[in-house]
Formats: sequence, structure tokens, C-alpha cells
Amino acid sequence: MSNLLLDTCALLWLAAGSPRLSKEARRRIDSSFVVYVSPISLWEIARKVQKGTLQLPLEPPEWFARVRRQHNLTLLPLSDAVMFKAATLPEIHKDPADRFIIATALLNNLDVVSTDHNFPDYGVTCII
Repeated sequence: MSNLLLDTCALLWLAAGSPRLSKEARRRIDSSFVVYVSPISLWEIARKVQKGTLQLPLEPPEWFARVRRQHNLTLLPLSDAVMFKAATLPEIHKDPADRFIIATALLNNLDVVSTDHNFPDYGVTCII
């Protein structure tokens, strides 16, 4: 089973035990050797909390520390290679955070747990 990268929504759904995370996605998460998260997802979550569009039971750093331990998640750095790859991707997807996630997936040969329909246009395999 290949390792996985969670997009921001998938991270939130996993943490909340949401049924929006499909049974197939949950099965793949449970059977993957490593499940990665991009730091850009943490930034997105913190921004949503700051803007009042997302409520968490804890402050974002504490929330992520708990979720990371509970689900054995690994933070995958935003390397210089990811930065350059994200900058040079075709303009299919305009969201910079998603471009970082796509670049991370491409450079690390990772499937992504995401319902974003633009990801496959970049050659990224999505687990929906």
C-alpha cells in the first residue's frame, strides 16, 4: 500500500471522525505505512480559525499535536523543491495552498486523500 498525503479537508474530516471521509479513504489511511500532512494545511487551518470560519476544540497548535499523535501523522516539510514545483505547475488550480499539496504529492509520489477535482489534472491520484 502506498503512503498518503492528506489535503486540508481530509485532515479536518479525519480529526473529526466525519462521514465525509469515505470508507475507501479511511481504509487506505488505516493501511498506509505513513500518512503525511503538509505544513500548508496547518497554515490554512490556522487562517480559518483566525477568520472565524472554523472552530476547533483547542488552539490550532494543540489541536494538531493531538490529531498528529492520535492518527500517527507525519509532517512533510515544504522544501525548496516543493516551492519551485508549485510555482511552475500549470495554472489549472489557482489556490496556492493546493498547489503546494499537489507539488508535494508529485515530488514524493504520494496519493492524496482529497475530493478536489483539479488534482487529477496534474497526474495526482486522489482517494476520494
